[in-house]
Order: sequence, then structure tokens, then C-alpha cells
Amino acid sequence: MRSGARLRRWVARARLSSLRTTFTVSFAAVAAAVTVLVGFLSYDAAARLVRVDQQTVFEGVVQDLLDEVRHSALTPADFATADADGGPRDELIRPSGTVVQVLGPDASVVDRGHPPLPVGADDRRIAAARPAGQLVEHRDVDVGDGMYRVATVSLGDGRGAVQIAQEFSDTEDLLRELQQRTVLLVGAVVIAAGLFGWWLARRITSRLVRLAGAAEDVARTGRLGIQVPVAGYDEVARLGRSFDRMLGRLAQSEEDQRRLVQDAGHELRTPLTSLRTNISMLRRIDELPPAARGELVADLAQESRELTDLVNELVDLAAGQSDREPLQRVALADIAEDVAVAARRRTGRAVTVRVSGDTVVDGRPGALQRALSNLVDNAAKFDRGGGEPIDIVVTGVGMPVGASAGADGGAAVRVEVLDRGPGIAEEDLDRVFDRFYRAPDARSLPGSGLGLSIVREVAAAHGGDPFARRREGGGSAIGFTVGRGEGGEG
Repeated sequence: MRSGARLRRWVARARLSSLRTTFTVSFAAVAAAVTVLVGFLSYDAAARLVRVDQQTVFEGVVQDLLDEVRHSALTPADFATADADGGPRDELIRPSGTVVQVLGPDASVVDRGHPPLPVGADDRRIAAARPAGQLVEHRDVDVGDGMYRVATVSLGDGRGAVQIAQEFSDTEDLLRELQQRTVLLVGAVVIAAGLFGWWLARRITSRLVRLAGAAEDVARTGRLGIQVPVAGYDEVARLGRSFDRMLGRLAQSEEDQRRLVQDAGHELRTPLTSLRTNISMLRRIDELPPAARGELVADLAQESRELTDLVNELVDLAAGQSDREPLQRVALADIAEDVAVAARRRTGRAVTVRVSGDTVVDGRPGALQRALSNLVDNAAKFDRGGGEPIDIVVTGVGMPVGASAGADGGAAVRVEVLDRGPGIAEEDLDRVFDRFYRAPDARSLPGSGLGLSIVREVAAAHGGDPFARRREGGGSAIGFTVGRGEGGEG
């Protein structure tokens, strides 16, 4: 048994740990996806912007050189480095640090660049070209330790050419470093998101672990009074409070059942003992005189009736505790009329019904009829004189504007049964609705003491309260409310 409980507990914790892992991985995955997307888009935009800007500057320098050699008859000497007044060479170098190398008519290097640029067949052809401004471009030229873009422009009439170059390997190194830093940043964000997701998942699931532990303790021990840990106001806290309330209701129901069984057992002992005694006397019935025989048979009949009534009321009370009759719109005035008709036929007594106000409520018709029948039967039992009719008074109490009548609304209906019996002593008014309680003056009369407790159960199930009071001029007024009305007044 213990190993099975441990296994179930381990499985529950494993499931919660799996939930924690799933939450952590999901949180980290979402953070990683967002960070990777943002990092990629940012790097791509930055790299594109840098490359385009660098290419635009180089193209602008090439275009300026083309315009200059086409409009002016320049020679290689014009691009010499020894020009103290500044010249075309300075205008090419100044915008972007361009490397300039000058070629003579035979494609020999007149002025070497720093670093020296390679001279290919196309460059020689351009240097000997007749038209000025012819262009040949080379990309990804390996010069020394770097990569360059190289453009060669002819000076015209075979006077030579000018080579200009722009290094882009340093830019690519910068972008590569930016890429590495972006990857490191993405990794750091993913790790941080995973740690935060793990912390958050643990914070959330820790309460679920405690709640699962409480549920396992209830299942293992059967004790419903276990305190459920509840903290916060989120969905988990609402679940904990709902579970705690459910355990409270179950514990109360279990206590009610236990008390009902104990009280019923106690009350059943008396009639059963009496029946057993009288049945044992039946073995000697031939030895008894005729008067004793008649008395014995009458006692057996009376005790069997009382036992039947007690069992029936116990069944009614137990059914009231677990009644699943659906709520519906009912008129208590109609129920009162039905109860009055049945009481007249059963007891032969005059029963009147007085109605005032709106008596329509949301309730369970069967339970309400059972409660009202118990009140009328109780009045008929104690009011043996029969001089005045038993009155059923149904009063609709005022309700707030917009409220609906019934157990869940703001309206109330007050039902009371009036009789002219001996009345209820002041010290018994607060106890007449207890189970199996019978006032000293009523213990000689038939009954089980369960009828009024059923009335209390029905009233509570409909959001109301039972009440009992002494009636002016003698007798009692006993009833209940449906809804939130105050029934004890009046």
C-alpha cells in the first residue's frame, strides 16, 4: 500500500515537473525565436546599409573621375603625388581614403599606390585606349592582406590610365564582429529567458505541487479536514480556494451523515426494543386476559406506525440532503393550495390558505411541498381541539428593483402555518428545528422529531431560514422563508 502511494506521488510530481520543463522550454523557445528574428533582421539591415553606403561612395568617386577625364585632357603627371597645390589625385583620395595608382601609356606604373595595385591585361588595354573615360572594374581583388574593389579609367589618346581602389575587407571584418556579438547576445537572451522561465514555472507549479499533495493526502487518509494552501488571486489560487470549499462541503456532508446515522440509531432503538418486548409477549398471548391481548395488539400497531413514520421521515431527510430536483419557477400559493387539499382529506380538518403579494420563486416544488406538508401535519397533531381552522399564510416580501425572486435573487416569500394548539414554550423556540428534538409536552404524542428539521433543511437549500413564534391568543406560528426575507417578524 505504501509503495503504491509513493508511486502515485512520484508520478504526480513527475507530471508537474514535466509541466515545469515544458513551460521553461516553451518560454525559452519563444524568447529565442523572437531574439533570433530581431537579431537577424537588425544585422541584415545594418550590413546592407553599410555595404550600400560604401558602394555608393566608391561609385561616386569613380563617376567623378570619369567626368573629369572626359572633360579635361589629363596626363599621368596630373595625378602625381608631388602636386603641392592639390589636384585630381587629392580629390579622389579625400572622400573615402581611396587608393590611387597611375599607369603610363605602356601600362607601366608611374605612381605606385599604397598598397600597390595589380595590373592586368584589361588594365593595359585601358591604358592604351584612344577614347577617354573607358572603364574596367574588378571586384574582390586580393591586395596584400586585404580585399579591394578596383576600377581603371583611361586618360585617352593612349596617355595611360588611373587605377582607384577601395578596401572592403575591413568593413566585412567589422560586420563579422557585429555578427558574432549578435550571436552572443542571442545566446545570452535565450539563457536568461530559460532561467526566468524556469523560475516562473517553479513559482507557478509550486502551488500546484502543494495542491496535488493535499489532494493525495485526502485520497490516502480519507480525512477531509486537511488545510489546503491558498495564496494569491490568480487561476491557481481560485482552484485552491474552490478545492478547499469543496473539501469543506464534503466534510460537512460527511459530518451530517454521521450525525444523522447516530441520531437515527438512537431513536430507532426505543421502538425496536418495545416491539421486541411485545413480540416476545405474543408467545404467551393465549395466557393473557382478553383486555391485555387487545392492549398488546394496539401497542404493536401503534409502535409499527411510529416506526414507519420514523423511517419515512428519515428517508425524506436523507433525500432532502441529496435532492437533485432541478430549480424551476414555482408559485408557492399553488403549492399551499395543494397541501391544504391533501391535509383536509387526510385529517378532516379545515385548512385555509391566505395569499398576498407575488409568491413566484425559483425553487424545487417537491421539497417545498414536503416542508409545507410537515408544518400542516405538525399543526394538526398539536391542535387537537379543531375549533379553528389551520391557516396557511403565504406572503410575498418586497424586493429590490431588478432583482429576481427565489433562492438566488433579492426577493423572498414567507410561508407560515398558524394553529391554536398549546403553543411552544419560550425555551423550546430555538430548538424545535433540531433533529429528533421533542419538547417535554410533546413526548407523549406520536412523532419522531424529524418533521421540522426537514423544514429547516428545505429552507436552507432555498436561501431562507425557518422560524417559530408564539401566537397571540394561544397557539403557534411556524414557517420558513424562501430567499432573503426575515420571517420571524409579524
